[in-house]
Amino acid sequence: MTVAGKINTLVIAIALIGATLFAAITIQREYSYARSHLIQQTYDRVQSRLTLPAAIHFRDTRDQEQFLEHLMAGSTALRYAVVRDTVGTPMAQVVDPHTPLQEVAFPHLRGTTSPVETGLTERRVPDLPQATGAAGALLNPLLRGDKLWDMTIPVFSLVNPQDRSISRANYAATLVAPRAGSSRHVVGYIHVGLSRAMLVRNAIPAVSSVLLLAGAFTLLCMALGLVVTRRISAPFRTLVQVADDVSAGREIKTRGLEKNAEFRDIVALLNSIIGGLNTYKTQMDVDHQLLSMKVQERTAQLTRRNEELNQAVREVTQTRDRMRRLAYYDSLTALPNRRLFTEQLDLLLRLGRRHGETLGLIFIDLDNFKRINDSLGHSAGDLLLREVAKRLTQSIRESDLAGHFSDSRAEIDVSRLGGDEFTLVLNRLDTPESASKVAQRLLKTLGDPMIIGGHELVVTPSIGIAIAPRDAETVEDLLKAADTAMYHAKGAGKNNFMFYSSDMDAAGVERLTLENDLRKAIERNELVLHYQPQVDTATGRVIGAEALMRWQHPEQGLVPPFKFIPLAEEMGLISTMGEWGLREACRQMVELQAAGLVLPKVSVNVSALQFNAGLVPQVYNALAASGLKPERLELELTEGIMMDGSKSATESLAALKELGVQLSIDDFGTGYSSLSYLSRFPLDELKIDRSFVVDFDKSVNDASLVVAIIAMAKSLGLALVAEGVETHEQYRFLRRHGASVIQGYLFSKPLPFDELKGVLAPGYFEQQIRDLPM
Repeated sequence: MTVAGKINTLVIAIALIGATLFAAITIQREYSYARSHLIQQTYDRVQSRLTLPAAIHFRDTRDQEQFLEHLMAGSTALRYAVVRDTVGTPMAQVVDPHTPLQEVAFPHLRGTTSPVETGLTERRVPDLPQATGAAGALLNPLLRGDKLWDMTIPVFSLVNPQDRSISRANYAATLVAPRAGSSRHVVGYIHVGLSRAMLVRNAIPAVSSVLLLAGAFTLLCMALGLVVTRRISAPFRTLVQVADDVSAGREIKTRGLEKNAEFRDIVALLNSIIGGLNTYKTQMDVDHQLLSMKVQERTAQLTRRNEELNQAVREVTQTRDRMRRLAYYDSLTALPNRRLFTEQLDLLLRLGRRHGETLGLIFIDLDNFKRINDSLGHSAGDLLLREVAKRLTQSIRESDLAGHFSDSRAEIDVSRLGGDEFTLVLNRLDTPESASKVAQRLLKTLGDPMIIGGHELVVTPSIGIAIAPRDAETVEDLLKAADTAMYHAKGAGKNNFMFYSSDMDAAGVERLTLENDLRKAIERNELVLHYQPQVDTATGRVIGAEALMRWQHPEQGLVPPFKFIPLAEEMGLISTMGEWGLREACRQMVELQAAGLVLPKVSVNVSALQFNAGLVPQVYNALAASGLKPERLELELTEGIMMDGSKSATESLAALKELGVQLSIDDFGTGYSSLSYLSRFPLDELKIDRSFVVDFDKSVNDASLVVAIIAMAKSLGLALVAEGVETHEQYRFLRRHGASVIQGYLFSKPLPFDELKGVLAPGYFEQQIRDLPM
């Protein structure tokens, strides 16, 4: 911008600022005067209305509304007027149609104002209709979102407003009594809303002339500035144009100065010089362009080759780092994994043997992590493991860390072996007992509460410590010793630590190992379901199958239920395992249906420990997730659940029945008072316990009891299943007394899911039934 232009801009800016300030001061003065005048005027009108206290006292709404309309007519800035009693309850109101009345709590309106003083509070309200005219167009954008002043004016009376028994005549007599003016009472309040926007718009007529005057002054200053700057800048423009022609290599024009001979000579000389320079410049530009093209071509080739080489190097480096990270580090916690831990611990053990040093291995397992993971979800479990890893890493001092590493990037101070198992290697121990100080510090660190997913959790660890070479000299043996010590610590009450000792007998180690493996059985998909068919011998069809849980141990093979089910109940895992069995049975039933195989129902056992408030949602979720129809699921309940008789048990049974599932009594007749609940609970089936079936020919009482159970089931309209049938004699006895649905090894042992599909073929058992003697 030229000097003349800057001067012109400065003059215009000063004029605009002056006009704006003058207009703003005038508008503010007019607005303040109008507001103060309206407040005082409204107050005077309220206090001068002598009949208003009586109208409020006697709740004469007609007189109140007349006064309010009179009050509103006095100014368009009043948007509403309300008569309120002493506690703020509205008695009468008049509201401008453009201002919806928004109710505000009376204590907020009054604030800390004394009851006998006028209250004034402000708040924001929606926009009012736009004003018209030039001044309105200027002010409307400034008034977006109106502001209201809520003014509450006390109305005084010589009569106590609590005295409702006084008549109008007595009221008037009190007013003219000699001592009537001795005391006044607040009988109510007049609540009016003063609109800022309307006050400003009422001031527009007085402001319009000021705005016009300011605008005219601004335009005059702009015109004068433009004329003056043009006169000043004319010679400079000529010089600038000449300089532009010289710099651009254009021929210089005389620009009205042809009569000056000296100027013509100078112009001719400059034009000849410019012509020569233009020719030279053109040649130089061509040469420079050719050279630049060659340089750019070679540079592009080198750059491309360099980028390709760098990219290849980066990809190789990233791939190597990624493969190392995947191979040696846990993806969840970024801690060294089992592979890196094993390799480095082996190196440390060999170095320790060479230098005669003592090494300690701390094995950490979180208590009740499975319960937290199942309750809050796997995402919360992952967050918990990250927090534990962070705390373990931060709690380790440099003096605790392993002292020798084959790779400085592969330190194994804290490692995660998998699940909720962590390890810590302590190198160069002065005494084995030094490891206990580290263990105590870890117990304290992990015992502090942690916030996971909005839940405050306290996770305690069980810690086992093994010392090399005292307890073991190989990685496998040392890890096994620390693991054994950890499970003894867990069995001793959890949240503590133990050193490995050779006194820990093999039976205890086997049990602890089995517990450890059982905790991970679900995660490792080691649990499977076997199905024992229930055959209706009257028709030869398979009418159902009982789902029986088995544990396919990777080392011990198929673990029988009597060995791990009681252990699961002791460890508190039975609910988790039961829920898994329920979901898996429903899922496999749907899979059979999709394969075109007919299995009318599946029976799933429910442990007494599993029968709690969470069972009904578990059943509902299993049905919903699989899409299995409820009537094709049967829950086998123990008599202990039935005889509980509690309100919660009754409600849970009713809720299960409402879902549509079938209910069966498993091992019927083995409990106490087995008959009282049959008519009270919504049962569908009885199962004769195997012990009665097996001993029917050895005990007259057992045989009589079986006959009685069959008759009872028929009289109550309940289905009946005899389980544990293995011999022809047992089959003949049951059939002769009316029990036709048989479950037992006579027809089939519990079968894996794939083998079950074969026995569901139509007529599979018909020939076998025909061959059985009756």
